[in-house]
Amino acid sequence: MGQDHIVTTLKHAIVADRVAHAYLFAGSRGTGKTTLARLLAKAVNCLNEDRTKRPDNECENCKAVNENRFMDLIEIDAASNTSVDDVRDLRDKINFSPSQGKYKIYIIDEVHMLSNQAFNALLKTLEEPPPHAIFVLATTEIHKIPATVLSRCQRHEFRRVPVDEIVANLKKIVQAEKIQSDEDALIQIARQSAGGMRDAISLLDQLSSTGDRITLNLAQTVLGTATSQTVLDVISSINEHDPAHGLETIHKALDAGADPRSLARQIVEYLRGLMLIQMGNTGQVEATADVKKQMQSHARSFSTSDVLRMMKAFNNAATDLRGGWQPSLSLELALAEVLDAPAASSTQPVIAAQPKSQPSALYQEAEKASPASKSSTEPETPASSQTPEKPSIDASDIIKAWKHMSAALPKSQANLSALMNSVKMIDVQHGTLILGLASEVLVSKIDKPDQIEAIQKLIRDEFGVDMPVRCMVTTARGKIPPNVPQDGMVATAIQHGGEIVDNL
Repeated sequence: MGQDHIVTTLKHAIVADRVAHAYLFAGSRGTGKTTLARLLAKAVNCLNEDRTKRPDNECENCKAVNENRFMDLIEIDAASNTSVDDVRDLRDKINFSPSQGKYKIYIIDEVHMLSNQAFNALLKTLEEPPPHAIFVLATTEIHKIPATVLSRCQRHEFRRVPVDEIVANLKKIVQAEKIQSDEDALIQIARQSAGGMRDAISLLDQLSSTGDRITLNLAQTVLGTATSQTVLDVISSINEHDPAHGLETIHKALDAGADPRSLARQIVEYLRGLMLIQMGNTGQVEATADVKKQMQSHARSFSTSDVLRMMKAFNNAATDLRGGWQPSLSLELALAEVLDAPAASSTQPVIAAQPKSQPSALYQEAEKASPASKSSTEPETPASSQTPEKPSIDASDIIKAWKHMSAALPKSQANLSALMNSVKMIDVQHGTLILGLASEVLVSKIDKPDQIEAIQKLIRDEFGVDMPVRCMVTTARGKIPPNVPQDGMVATAIQHGGEIVDNL
């Protein structure tokens, strides 16, 4: 099914009696490679005189193949027979004439599992096989097949079976087996199978064993493929700029047993649907009518750049291993990033910074936001009596060493390393290290005694000085470059959300 481009080629070869002696069938699992190899074995050994009707499924040879008693059809699992001795044994036996049919057919499944020595032993046989032998090599990983083997085979690429063809076949099976099912459920099964007909049949078998009518709700529940309310709530929390609700939704899902990566992938798939709708490809969105309606609403609420930014953030969460013992961290970072990072703009206005003599509102906000992070031994003096002290180390030095220090953390502190990589602004003010992060969520994650002590230890080990650390929320789009004065107008502009667009 779904491989007409290959079937047509093989039919013409059989009619013209120009069947090759070595084929390579490549494609993803469950797309019909082994099935077509058996059909080819039947066709070349069919006794019907009319070549256009081969295989006819009526002659003795066709029946023998169907009943697994055809002596000249040899199937070899390369995953279990990987050694050079196995191939040499095959090579020694191949010269014997067929016992039942005209051709001996050797189907070598998962041929990429053979060792290099086994491939070398197979080369000569593939190049000059006896006239009565036909090889069909099947693989899901064609990139692992040596070029010397590829050049000796007629190669056919198997495509994923389209959803509509899978659904049509499932309907036939359901009707023949007298299984009660809804069409929406069959469509869901077809989509979940990712183009593999065998997988689709296995999923149908799994669902039919429940004994109930196969509904869409049942299919989504058993297969775990529903666009869950969790995904909709997360996207809604982003739309409404409600981080508390978004975090609560994620934590509830994880507490209920959801896999963080799976949830991240579901969010990415939903966002991909929004992107397709925004680009005018609604027909390519694979979702139920109710979910599509919700998607239409969300697609109008977000700009395309917002959707792309969210997709990147949650796609990173789906592949991120930094969470370590804290599985929710990657999702939390992604949520914080999309909530607080401003959308990219191609025409950023020039931001004029405050004069240096004026106190920065950023630091006034930090004083209010995290008073607990101040050193308890630091005396409070009126602002007018404070005189700026030259820090023992420059912020530019810390910026240069920041990634190195983050990478130096042990695996047991992978979450702290991830948080350090999320720092958007680094500055030194009155001898205190100021760390700016994109949201209150990230600040609350890093501004803990053990985390602060670990950062202070990194500073002490790197520079030999003790520094208090203060964490705060910043609107900066990126870290201040090391070559930019940390107390100048450019640095202040960046801290307030500015962006360097040109270096003169």
